[in-house]
Amino acid sequence: MRRGCSGVAIASPAVIQDGYVVMEARGLKKHLKRLNAPSHWMLDKLGGAFAPKPSSGPHKARECLPLILILRNRLKYALTYREVQSILMQRHIQVDGKVRTDKTYPAGFMDIISIPKTGENYRLLYDTKGRFRLHAVRDEDAKYKLCKVRSVQFGQKGIPYLNTYDGRTIRYPDPLIKANDTIKLDLETNKIVDFIKFDVGNVVMVTGGRNTGRVGVIKNREKHKGTFETIHVEDAQGHQFATRLGNVFTIGKGTKPWVSLPKGKGIKLTIIEEQRKRDAAAQAAAKA
Repeated sequence: MRRGCSGVAIASPAVIQDGYVVMEARGLKKHLKRLNAPSHWMLDKLGGAFAPKPSSGPHKARECLPLILILRNRLKYALTYREVQSILMQRHIQVDGKVRTDKTYPAGFMDIISIPKTGENYRLLYDTKGRFRLHAVRDEDAKYKLCKVRSVQFGQKGIPYLNTYDGRTIRYPDPLIKANDTIKLDLETNKIVDFIKFDVGNVVMVTGGRNTGRVGVIKNREKHKGTFETIHVEDAQGHQFATRLGNVFTIGKGTKPWVSLPKGKGIKLTIIEEQRKRDAAAQAAAKA
């Protein structure tokens, strides 16, 4: 507690400027303006002043898709905020096999969204424009997910453990697993079933930067002391591109991915190729 000019006791988040008591922010921001929301959420500009602010969770606020946007904007199971709340409180929605009732829970890359009532399962992946794509998967594919290893460390009493990109801590991993490798995690048992080494020749998906959503095979790894490592990737059509090591997520051994990929298979088209594809689809529709 501090005393202001008038001798009144004021709480600590207040600051005195020019004789006036000015309140400071306390804690995390509770709101998110719609114009400041990530563009890949694809919210219409005139749909209101605010956007759902993601809760604290396993994925970063700007690299996630809150459950409300999945149910209302993508799957169209609800028309309003309140309908989403009603669906969630009836415990119909599962993320990675666990019921989630928080409307702003941050679902992210590789997460499995399950709706047992309808028998639907979706895996969150990126398309080549960097937007989240709800990719429908079969029941057997919804039982596992791939997780990128952030770090491998030793805890108390020398117990080895690893941290994954989605906030998991797994004890006693295989000693061959290192940082940047990918593990295949069984969602029922939370055990590591298999793993993929981060090696040249393995297929990867880019999860950040301007190449987000592109899929290709690692061709080269450039190490730069004191700065970011660069990974050179080649896609199925022979196009080569480079990105940072932190943006690369290994999804399979060799050229075969361990998860099914969305439409387009992670191959980015040029503007002219996209136009030709649209024209061909329009002509086919006109003939039909």
